Amino acid sequence: MRLRSCLPRWRCWAWLMLCGVLAVAAARQLTRPLWGDSVIAMSISGTYEYMREHSTAPLVIWGHVGRRVWGGASRTDARLRFVDPQYGFETPPARFFTFTFEGHLVGDIRMSPQVEPLLIDDALKVVLDLQAQWCANGWRPVGTRSDPTMADTPEWRAYLRDSVVAGRSFWQAGDKYQAMLILGRFRDSRHPDQERYLITLELAEPWIPFDEIEDLYEEPHPFPPPQPKKGAIPCQPQPS
Repeated sequence: MRLRSCLPRWRCWAWLMLCGVLAVAAARQLTRPLWGDSVIAMSISGTYEYMREHSTAPLVIWGHVGRRVWGGASRTDARLRFVDPQYGFETPPARFFTFTFEGHLVGDIRMSPQVEPLLIDDALKVVLDLQAQWCANGWRPVGTRSDPTMADTPEWRAYLRDSVVAGRSFWQAGDKYQAMLILGRFRDSRHPDQERYLITLELAEPWIPFDEIEDLYEEPHPFPPPQPKKGAIPCQPQPS
């Protein structure tokens, strides 16, 4: 008799636990788009309303800092779709992704276009794909005297593995945008025996006047990165 009286109670608790698991799964699913990867569609000086209407990633927005500047991030892994009729490009899914506004316009974007620290082969694929997209869409490398574009060569692999500083390249889209791309070693506690790499991407209106400072005398780079071979063309944009 005692066993029979316990059975309904056990079934009730099992049913409640099942409902809880299903509720959590449903909540997680609702934070994802109905198809494909989550996407954040935006550009520098684009509006908050455009980003809200054209992004499939759930966004979190935090409060104002002062009276004008405020920021936000994605609740899930999401690709950046940088929207511009000429200079647009798209990144792989990213886990770290933040942006700030000035008023209701996007001021800058900071992200790491990866969901975890990557092995060197995978990290270079991401970097070279971004550089190829920029090159094809009219961006040009700037500041190449001290920060040449990165490449998948033995010299670059050795530099990234052994240098105390990260690889870095700068790109500019006319007078509209500037990008800084960084690739460096990262100590990943989940993979202590592997060489893992972290990519950082920052986008904003041009903030370094490379055209004005390129011809100025500069101190020698303490850890000079590999330079392209003579005659090599680092980027040859396709005609628009």
